[in-house]
Amino acid sequence: MLEEMRIRGLGVISEATLELAGGLTVVTGETGAGKTMVVTGLQLLLGGRADSGSVRAGAPAAVVEGSFRVSAAGAVADRAREAGAELEELPVDDGTGTEGEDRAAELLVARTVGTNGRSRAHLGGRTVPVGLLAELADDLVALHGQSDQLLLRSAARQREAVDTFAGPRFAKLLGVYRTRFARRQEVSALLTDITTRARERAQEADALRVGLEELERVDPKPGEDVAVAEELERLSNVEDLRLAADAAHRALVADELTADAPADAAGLVGSARKQLDAVAAHDPQLQTLATKLAEVGYTLVDVATELSEYLANLDADPARLEHLLTRRADLAALRRKYGEDIASVLEWGRQAALRLHELEDADDRVDELRAELARLDSELAELAGQLHDARVAAGRRLANGVGKELAELAMPHAELVVRVERAAQLASHGGDDVSLLLAPHSGAEPRPLGKGASGGELSRVMLALEVVLAGSDAVPTFVFDEVDAGVGGKAAVEIGRRLAALARRAQVIVVTHLPQVAAFADRHLVVVKSEDGRVTSSGVHRLDDADRVRELARMLAGQEESESAQAHAEELLAAARADRRG
Repeated sequence: MLEEMRIRGLGVISEATLELAGGLTVVTGETGAGKTMVVTGLQLLLGGRADSGSVRAGAPAAVVEGSFRVSAAGAVADRAREAGAELEELPVDDGTGTEGEDRAAELLVARTVGTNGRSRAHLGGRTVPVGLLAELADDLVALHGQSDQLLLRSAARQREAVDTFAGPRFAKLLGVYRTRFARRQEVSALLTDITTRARERAQEADALRVGLEELERVDPKPGEDVAVAEELERLSNVEDLRLAADAAHRALVADELTADAPADAAGLVGSARKQLDAVAAHDPQLQTLATKLAEVGYTLVDVATELSEYLANLDADPARLEHLLTRRADLAALRRKYGEDIASVLEWGRQAALRLHELEDADDRVDELRAELARLDSELAELAGQLHDARVAAGRRLANGVGKELAELAMPHAELVVRVERAAQLASHGGDDVSLLLAPHSGAEPRPLGKGASGGELSRVMLALEVVLAGSDAVPTFVFDEVDAGVGGKAAVEIGRRLAALARRAQVIVVTHLPQVAAFADRHLVVVKSEDGRVTSSGVHRLDDADRVRELARMLAGQEESESAQAHAEELLAAARADRRG
């Protein structure tokens, strides 16, 4: 339920707060006062399109904030928490003495529209995509305006109305059908691709075979390109490596010493150690240094041994060099064609083998796909038949329900006809064409909505549809924006009565210009326009009983201070109260 909405800088509204509650709330006001901005603000909260032109002149931005009371364990609260929103949980008192057993939560929603057209949305104090507000809107508010009269003239909207009225079992059946239909589209596309691209598939398979054969011939190993490069570098510089290693070895450990050749490093370190060992007993510091020299000597001997082994294994092998050069060329050719390194080449080979297997099995898959397509066609035909029967039954119930509502709305002889006909081919919604037709009086030929009724009659038909469909809608709040346009007199009273009846089980907010409708309200808000000579601004006020009489008098005769108009208003209010008590 929407408990409060605050508006700043939107259209003619400088700043306004709407305090709302359950039951029937009406919003009235003079033409141009800003009643439409109330609905516009609600549309923004529900993720509607933002328009910079709706920002009040001189205001930096338009801001709309709403406080919704939702079930703490419901789908809206769960989705909001997933988006990071914070909700304040509140105890719910349902009047049965079970306060605290069920819990509600307060969810704050905000929308800001700048003069540059940029829009921001906030949910529970967290910035969220505007699309999330639209996603939650389906479970929060059902908004009905005069534009819905145009929308319901479309075949798709009429079919959706019947489908909604058909109930949850129908929705489940339709979901199964749509899953099968989507699979059928997928299978059909795949079958078409296989059968019409035979030449392209053959060419692709040939190219993959050539690549895989080349890969098999070269047979690269993981990391082989790096290993080959390292070995080639060594063999290409074998003489320089030999000279350097031999010189280093002789410098560490000489095979023989001569008068002209300097002593080797190992001998010099050993000599230095012996000198220190001779006197180390006299000074611990020299003993430490002698130990370190011993360690250096061991290290030099180890390095000399490894150099000796390196020289023994270092061999210039022209045949090996030639082999490595050829191997490097083969690996480079693979990298140019299939990947930047051997790891990428091997991955390409894996993927190519899978794709080739898929292409080679395509002919075998044709038979499988055709069999699956036939099975899906059979299932879809059966499901479409079940959907058709369910739509026909729902259409009868909807027509009967709307007929009863129209009788209460001073159209006793009007008849709504729900026509469900088989379509030429199946679609994602089934195999039906659904249309709503209206016979406004006895003997009239049923005609499509909007073509066989006046504006006032169409408004009543729309309200009757909405009241009947509301029974199939689980949203807690309904908003009607001047759906009573073109209606007056007794029909207006009946509209007020129907809205009051709907408000017994849901929150109903109505923007209206009819005093007969406003008289049925539990709560009456008026949009007041003020002028200072230059700037016009509007605010929203809740009316007490005396103010309601004056507002209804204004709506009745344009003379809120007229005693006769006020007497008529009081009579209207008394009649509405008596009707609601009855």
